[in-house]
Amino acid sequence: MTWRRILAILFAVALGAGAWRAGGWPGLALLGSALVLWALLYYNQIVTVMKRAADRPVGYVGSAVMLNAKLQAGQPLLKVLALTRALGERLTEPGADPETYRWRDAGGSQVMAEFKGGRLTHWQLERPEQAGEPARADDPAA
Repeated sequence: MTWRRILAILFAVALGAGAWRAGGWPGLALLGSALVLWALLYYNQIVTVMKRAADRPVGYVGSAVMLNAKLQAGQPLLKVLALTRALGERLTEPGADPETYRWRDAGGSQVMAEFKGGRLTHWQLERPEQAGEPARADDPAA
């Protein structure tokens, strides 16, 4: 159990105790209604992101370079799916931790992202070499 889950449980118990102390059963009913509203809003957000992702090909993103610029360590997978508006191409077997996904664009650039515990740990942008691009002096293949 992570410290965030322990903190969330303690916060929920404190809210319940405060609601009981402030209003008894009606206070607990109000707290329960607020928690159900929060859960429905979160569920609605998940459904909206998944509907948008269902309309696009798996592993496709409009611009891999722009996705690379918007990614930040610690972002949850749902946030990355909202940014890409597409499901990533899974590169690891189901149930593995960390999970690796790839998104490509029409130009051949791709972003490979690794998620540990559902949160983005690191990512890498790979761009194809241009045909007319001169070889660099520090390039070992040259």
